[in-house]
Amino acid sequence: MTERAAFRPPSNQTSERKPDAAPVGEQGLAAPEKQPGRILLIACGALAREILAIKEINRLDHIDLTCLPAKLHLYPDQITLAVEDAVLQHRSRYDQICVVYADCGTGGTLAQKCAQLGVEMVAGPHCYSFFEGNDTFAAQSDAGEITAFYLTDFLVKQFDAFIWRPMGLDRAPELREMIFGNYTKLIYQSQLSDPDLVEKARDCASRMGLALEHRHTGYGELQTTIKSWAKTPPALQGETL
Repeated sequence: MTERAAFRPPSNQTSERKPDAAPVGEQGLAAPEKQPGRILLIACGALAREILAIKEINRLDHIDLTCLPAKLHLYPDQITLAVEDAVLQHRSRYDQICVVYADCGTGGTLAQKCAQLGVEMVAGPHCYSFFEGNDTFAAQSDAGEITAFYLTDFLVKQFDAFIWRPMGLDRAPELREMIFGNYTKLIYQSQLSDPDLVEKARDCASRMGLALEHRHTGYGELQTTIKSWAKTPPALQGETL
């Protein structure tokens, strides 16, 4: 795996206000019927828990969430089409739709499609960047931090499903050096303060043969971006101000 910071590792399903009733992550979430003045976020399933937490913390009750399966990251060439299909499916029911993906390995095609569809998306190359802060992440890249492998809370929890098994390391552990040999450390960007997840990240680093660096980022620019989308009163969403 040579691309920096990106793991490679649809249903259109959307969450209402009782998110625990619907699965998240691999299966996505399902969307409610239209209610006037509401915003829809179309997001990567790997960000579902974090977005639901941001909604709750900031009392963003006029925002709904639909997630595409997180495993689309294993096939980034499919992300743009899946997002387009979701936008077209839901656009008649919402005053505003925003896309909670960064570029995520789409080579700019997702940004081009979002511009064509007239929907906003999160700025940045991937979630590791916007959790840390895009400017901070870019500065670290300029400083030479290009040999770090990144995990978030979701990826620590789903390490085997999204990294270890897809890379074949459960069947051929001898591949470890070939896959991770060019990395120097694993950086765990935590959104929650959870000692158990830090220990799990430490185990992930050990299995990869890398040193662990833990950075607590919280929700970073994911939260500020969603809050900025939510600023306009729901009754005015979709109008030119």
